[in-house]
This record gives sequence, C-alpha cells and structure tokens, in this order.
Amino acid sequence: MAFERPLTIKEVINDIHRKRYLLPAIQREFVWDTEQIETLFDSLLRGYPVGAFLFWYVNKENIHKFKFYEFLRDYHERDNTHNVEADISGEEDIIAILDGQQRLTSLYIGLKGVYAYKLPRMRVDNDLAYPKRQLYLNLLRESEDYDMTYEFKFLSEKEASERSEDTFWFKVGNILSFKETYEINDYLYENELNLADKEKAKFANKTLFRLHKAIHETECINYYLEKSQELDKVLNIFIRVNSGGTPLSYSDLLLSIATAQWKQRDARKTITSFVDELNNIGDGFDFNKDLILKTCLVLCDFNDIAFKVDNFDSDTMVRIEQLWDSISQSIRLAVQLVSSFGFNYKTLTANYVIIPIAYYLYKKNNPHNFVESYKYIDERREIKRFITIALLKRIFGGQPDNVLKPIREIIKNNLESFPFEILKQDLKVTNKTLRFTEEEVEELLWTKYGNRYTFPIISLLYPHIDYKSTFHQDHIFPKSLLKSRTKLRKEGLSQETIDYCIDSYDYIGNLQLIEGVPNLEKSNKNFDEWLNVICRSDQEKEAYKNKHLIPDTDLSLRNFQEFMQEREGLIREALFQILIG
Repeated sequence: MAFERPLTIKEVINDIHRKRYLLPAIQREFVWDTEQIETLFDSLLRGYPVGAFLFWYVNKENIHKFKFYEFLRDYHERDNTHNVEADISGEEDIIAILDGQQRLTSLYIGLKGVYAYKLPRMRVDNDLAYPKRQLYLNLLRESEDYDMTYEFKFLSEKEASERSEDTFWFKVGNILSFKETYEINDYLYENELNLADKEKAKFANKTLFRLHKAIHETECINYYLEKSQELDKVLNIFIRVNSGGTPLSYSDLLLSIATAQWKQRDARKTITSFVDELNNIGDGFDFNKDLILKTCLVLCDFNDIAFKVDNFDSDTMVRIEQLWDSISQSIRLAVQLVSSFGFNYKTLTANYVIIPIAYYLYKKNNPHNFVESYKYIDERREIKRFITIALLKRIFGGQPDNVLKPIREIIKNNLESFPFEILKQDLKVTNKTLRFTEEEVEELLWTKYGNRYTFPIISLLYPHIDYKSTFHQDHIFPKSLLKSRTKLRKEGLSQETIDYCIDSYDYIGNLQLIEGVPNLEKSNKNFDEWLNVICRSDQEKEAYKNKHLIPDTDLSLRNFQEFMQEREGLIREALFQILIG
C-alpha cells in the first residue's frame, strides 16, 4: 500500500457525485458541524494540508459481499442525517472511503449540498425552523475570527443576498462552473467588485483566484489505496486508522462490525431507525446507539458487558441478531413505560436506567399490555419507584457496568414481581446504593425549579397520577409575583418577607404537579383566589389540599413564609416514608 497520485478536490467531488466513491458499512455517519466545515475551507484557501486519506479499491466481483452507502449530500438536522444504502449494479469497480469521510462529506456539502440546522427558540416540528443553508465566502474582507483568514459562512439565500460595503457573499459551489480563470474576472466585473475601493477589489480578486486554484488545480487529496478484498484485514486497518483524530465512539465501531457480520438484517439501518423510533415516544428522549448495544449485551446474559471489540465477535453478533425482535420489543416496552411515568429527555437524567427495566421485561417474555393493564399495576408501581430513586441516587454515574451486573443478577433470580425492595436491600456496589439517609432526604428539599432532578422528586409525591395528560411543574404561589420586589411592596409585605419570597419561590416547597390546562388558567393568580375558583365546595378544597400536600394554614401571600415551612414539613414527612420507610 502506497500513496497514489494526489487528486484535486474537483476530481473527488465529481467521483462522489457519480457515486464512484462510496462508504463501507463500517463507516460511521456524518457528524461535523458548520464551523468545522468552514474551518476546512479556510485551511484550503490558506494552503494548509488537510491530512491523508485512505481509500479501498473493491473489485466488482466482490461488491455484493459488502454493504455500501452513499455520501450524505444534503444534511438536515431533523429529517436527513442517515446515509442512504447504495444501489450497486456490480458492473463497475468502486472506491470505498476508509478514512476521510467527514472531510470529503464536508467538501461535498460545501460545494454541492446544503446544511439545515434548527434555529434557536423554535419548535422541532416546525419546518421553518430548519432553513436550507449553503456555504458562502465573503469577497470583501477577512474573517473577524482570530484563527480564520477567510470568512466562510453557511447562509440562507435571503441572508446571502444582503450586501453592504464590507460584505459580498459568493456561493462557494459556483466556483465549480468557472472552468477558465478569465471567468473570474468576468464575474468580478459583472458584480462591480472591481469598481469598489482598491483594497477590497484586490482582496476579492485574490480570494476568488485562491478558491479556484484550491478546487480546480491544487492536488491536495493525498491518499493510500488499499486493494485487499479480505474483510478481516480491512476491518483491522479501519480500526487502527480510526483510533486517532476525531475518534469513533464505541457504538460507531461496534455497529460497524455488526453491520459487516449480521446476515439477515442491515444492523446499521435497523439500529439507527430503532433509536429514532424510541426518541419519538411520548414527549421525546435522547437515546443513542450506545444504549442499544449495551442493552443487547445485558439482555443476552453475556458475562462481560463492556464496550470492547472482543465482546462483539461473530458468535455474539449471531446471537444478538437472532434475538433482536425480543430485545427490541423489551427496550420499546421499557421506554413506553418510562414515558407513561411522565419522564422525557429533560427529566430522564440517566438513560441507563432503561436497561434493568428492559431486562426484567425480556425475562418475563414481554407481557402484552404491560404498560396499560391493571393486572400489572403493582409491578409498574415498583418499577417507577426504582427508576425515580435510581435517578435521585445517581447510581448509574461513573462505572455503570459495575451496577448493571449485580442488578441483573438480582432481577434474574426474582422474577415473580419487580424486586425493588430486594434491590434496595441487597444492591451494594462501593458507594452505590438505593437507600436514602435522613440527611439525603433533607437535601432534596433544596432542589429548585428547572433542576433536572426536580421532576423525579415531585413525582414521588404523586404516586397515582396518570401521565397520559400533560402535567406541568407549577409554582403554587406565582413566580411572576414572588420574584418582583415592586409587586411585593404593593402587596404591603415587609422587607424581611420580600427577601424571603425572592430567595425561596423556586424551591420544592412551592412546586406542585398540575395538568397543563389548569396551569394555564391559573397563570399569575394568587393561589388562595385560584383555589376558591376551582374548588366549588369545602370537600373539593380539602381533597385538593390532601392531593398536593397543601398545609391547613392561611394561604394568602402575606403568609408565604409560614406556608413554605409547613409544606416543606409535609413533603419531608412524605419523602421519609417513601425513601426510608
């Protein structure tokens, strides 16, 4: 294996476009952001090397032994992040990219594609939140970033059309159409860039000529060409090459190996689409391929569940593929169950808590209607306690394998019902335990609104809530009032009481769970006034107080400090009973 004749970027882009260059299934997906792409193009114009590449020559006779994917051409953060499987006729040899996919994809997107990422403060399901952007180069000035010379930016067509005395955006992909250098001068003349002040005219001329040279003339793609047709050898080369630079995650690498070894399914497509499915359950989650592969090792009862290449040999892969339907259903059920408890990507603070639940369901043969049936209400209650307390105790932090293995053994030997009490009693892994001390319970009262652990704590106080409805974390005494010194003064509160209100309004003692619609109706009303509106009788008011641990005291704003002290006492008592027993 030796360096071949270097290629120009235009040659490589043309071969990607003609699908002569493809990606083997062992490659991960595209992960670069716009800033990395802009930096790459800045390096090209400055004449910096962009690193070596490793290509794999695959004979047409061997193409059908492997799976290959096309390069990602138009990146969309929500709708298009996965590579499409290549439709190969087998009539021609192909070149597969073993090292350099991120850079080559970035070059292609910068010159021929688009990059659509979400605008801030807009909903994920809003199509307008993802404007299509292409790469542009400012021809009138250098970049203001200290480590960049040229100002490259991904812009929408509207943004790029805005011109000023220091800004003229040139669509980088248009350079491909300039076959001769004289066309650059024609372009500058037609856009009056040669009529601006001399310094800017010189910069525009110099910049566009540099871009043309970097794309059309400079042979900057230096690459090795591997011609072996042995998959084991290619895998070994791939693993070694990708151990440096921006490293593959374990899941990327292991999924690559699975893709090469699964016989009946496309592992990459199966698992990535499954992750997408899980993340769309309920209010949404943030699971990844790591979780799925780790769960496979746990559910298959492999002794070693670490992310190591040796743990994903051909025998392991065969077993995982054979059991995939049951494994995936167990994970799906576990996520549906966690969603039914009101958790989502914001409040599920440790995704690995899913794995013991999936293992229990797997060993129970994935009971039908487990999430809804009254038959399993007691088991669901115990699972919810486990999830909530495991999250609050943060037992999956650090080395989760050391916790997963003993939890698995306890569950395996206690399948009559979910063994939360046994786990609470017997799980002893260094400093990891499901048991609370009085001091730890006391600390929970200092948790504030917005903290990721607030929902698990509050949910303990509402064991019978049906989360099919949308529930909000609500300030009992309205936040908009309690954080405003001006409003509190108008209410006639003393300075000491005002200071207490401002310091205390976000703590657990002033929070409750109520349905979304009543919360919107409640808005900024004083709590005592709102309670009199929604509770039409003394019996209804008493029931509301009991449900939400509201103390039997004056509920006016003037009495906020006493209310907080008494309600914290009720919460403390409830948490002691739940967590310490």
